[in-house]
Amino acid sequence: MLRKYIDCREQPGDIKCSVTLAADTEDELMEAALQHLTAVHNYQVTREVREKIQKGMKDGAPLK
Repeated sequence: MLRKYIDCREQPGDIKCSVTLAADTEDELMEAALQHLTAVHNYQVTREVREKIQKGMKDGAPLK
């Protein structure tokens, strides 16, 4: 199974964040990313935020 990841450094925003999240499924990664966005970046969960997360997901493992 190919893992999915999202790198916060590649996302637009006013807070410089070095967090990268990875998971085995898109649903699991979505949940982790939403928790991160609401707790750290004070985002509200909207359809647009979910779409941006989905578009930011990549296959494999993040680069070091």
